[in-house]
Amino acid sequence: MLCPWRGRLKVLLATLMLVLLISWLYFLLGNLEYGPSLLPSPCFGEQPKWYLDHKALASQVQKVEEENHLLRLQLIRSQAQEGTDSNQQRSSFVEDQDVLGDRSSNRTGCLKQRMVQKCELIHVAIVCAGYNASRDVVTLVKSILFHRKNPLHFHLITDHVAQKILQTLFQSWMVPSVHVSFYNADDLKAEVSWIPNKHYSGIYGLMKLTLTKALPSDLSKVIVLDTDITFATDIAELWAVLGKFSDKQVIGLVENQSDWYLGNLWKNHKPWPALGRGFNTGVILLLLDRLRRIGWEQMWRLTAERELMSMLSTSLADQDIFNAVIKRSPMLVYRLPCFWNVQLSDHTRSEQCYTEVSDLKVIHWNSPKKLRVKNKHVEFFRNLYLTFLEYDGNLLRRELFGCASLPSLSSGQFQQALEELDEDDPCYDFRRQSLIQHRVHLFFLHYEDPPLTDAADVTLVAQLSMDRLQMLEAICKHWTGPISLALYMSDAEAQQFLRYAQASEVLSSRRNVAYHIVYKEGQFYPVNFLRNVALKNAQTPYVFLTDIDFLPMYGLYDYLRTSILQQELPQKKAALIVPAFETLHYRLTFPKSKAELLSMLDMGSLYTFRYHVWPQGHAPTDYAKWRTATVPYRVEWQPHFEPYVVVRRDCPLYDQRFVGFGWNKVSHVMELDAQEYEFLVLPNAFIIHMPHAPSFDISKFRLSSGYRDCLETLREEFHQDLSRKYGAAALKYLTAERSL
Repeated sequence: MLCPWRGRLKVLLATLMLVLLISWLYFLLGNLEYGPSLLPSPCFGEQPKWYLDHKALASQVQKVEEENHLLRLQLIRSQAQEGTDSNQQRSSFVEDQDVLGDRSSNRTGCLKQRMVQKCELIHVAIVCAGYNASRDVVTLVKSILFHRKNPLHFHLITDHVAQKILQTLFQSWMVPSVHVSFYNADDLKAEVSWIPNKHYSGIYGLMKLTLTKALPSDLSKVIVLDTDITFATDIAELWAVLGKFSDKQVIGLVENQSDWYLGNLWKNHKPWPALGRGFNTGVILLLLDRLRRIGWEQMWRLTAERELMSMLSTSLADQDIFNAVIKRSPMLVYRLPCFWNVQLSDHTRSEQCYTEVSDLKVIHWNSPKKLRVKNKHVEFFRNLYLTFLEYDGNLLRRELFGCASLPSLSSGQFQQALEELDEDDPCYDFRRQSLIQHRVHLFFLHYEDPPLTDAADVTLVAQLSMDRLQMLEAICKHWTGPISLALYMSDAEAQQFLRYAQASEVLSSRRNVAYHIVYKEGQFYPVNFLRNVALKNAQTPYVFLTDIDFLPMYGLYDYLRTSILQQELPQKKAALIVPAFETLHYRLTFPKSKAELLSMLDMGSLYTFRYHVWPQGHAPTDYAKWRTATVPYRVEWQPHFEPYVVVRRDCPLYDQRFVGFGWNKVSHVMELDAQEYEFLVLPNAFIIHMPHAPSFDISKFRLSSGYRDCLETLREEFHQDLSRKYGAAALKYLTAERSL
């Protein structure tokens, strides 16, 4: 009798052990996906073997149960709240991490849940000055937009250069649920100009100290970032950490990951005072309301004055002063886990901040060497950075579903115009292309404004794409004056151009060439949009409207300035025509004078421009008369006339309905005539067109009858608009066209 009972008992015990084992596995594996793991997180580094004993396991299970209980309570409250107020926004949870154990070790604990409202507005402050920093901040913003799930408000403290660039960029970018405010850095210079600073960032490297004064008084908290930051996670996770500050903590910082503040990098190295290794200010969390209450402005000023008596100047700009304040008042700082600012500087200890790719949150290129810094994993970090550097910014125009967003004026107008288009219209694609608001980055490279005292100064204005890049060096050798260029490129191509320009001795030595990047979008080349971008951003009283395929004669810049004064252009409406010629040879001995050009013309190595393809485009220039002319002579407008001209900068803009090939210059010259511009041909000026492969758009024009039909439709509509704008005087254009 006992044997069967003992057998059953063994089966029962085995079953019980199996149930316990399955339950343990359920908790282990299930929580890996849906909650905090029972296994040690990678953020702990190497763990001792006793970590998984029975006592530790029971403790972890209890933590999971407590957190699940809290989550259930929050869910019940949320559901009850939704029942009473249907417009109440739902809450979403983001994970953030805290510091455990030894605070100086920067080891991080396991995941905790922190609540951020689904549509809560996250505020980000950035100091940005100059051309290079304006490029850097775009890459930072891309990395934030790529991961974000919340509306964002960027607060940009800028000089006049960065404001002009970034204001145009954000307005043309039209990213939903992104707000941008600008603050004039010049208004803040007096606050920090008294501090001697050796850091390469100059006075702008001190301006984060002034944010309590610079930012709106009703702004209570903000994330502050350097421009050389790359995000690898949702910024809402960092925003959530602000909710974990104690009552006395006002600043969140990551410990410095070099030995700088330990003072042992070289003999007689004397850094500013700091708590332990000190803190890096590339990523800062600020509770602005608390900072204002404790008198932050007076606090940092008194600290800086006291330390400067012995230190004489700062070496790391605002970072030195932040650290000196924290040294005296350590209760003010909240220590952020080091993965919120993985510093790729020289002598860095950043490798201790991560064991897996998933550990990375923020990468900081805080070495003057930037991407050339030495680091064990620098290739991985560089590739991550390049991903955002070359990422198509148009793809970041994502809606945040469930979050109300006030559309910008440009975005609203575009959507309304788009809705009014007839999708069954054979020319729908043409009309849609002309409505696109292209993303524009003005002054992509450093540019120095020409002197305002030269009333006859003239800028060469042109547009190009990547396949005409080789013309830039030659044009710069032929034209010494200011140049304004609009370049139609993708984000990746813009970076290729940047490397090309920086490597070119000719281009890198010029400071009077303005490069404006217009980012690709749509299926047609927006030729007149590009021309308008280059034209509107010329900085001189006069502009020479040409194409990138033409090389100006040597000395044309000085000749045009002289001609502008001789023809008294400031007192009258006139367009100075520069006669155009062409060669079929890729290698050309460029004529140094009009006499040499005429000789080459007679020998057949040069031709009047497009005489064999489109003679009516330049025939009104009257080349026969030009051969013997010694003074400027007047010519009359004729149908299809499209000369290259010098006019005042306030001339009419190009009509942007004309995209791709055809009628883009003809329409502009027609409007100049409608405004009663006088056409004067210059007797000693010329440009020569260099040969190149046909563009994609001219190939479509030649091969597609639909393309040509749409161009004819757009031309007729332009005539009608011209008649409405200029009245009976414009009827001659319609009559002249029909008589051909």
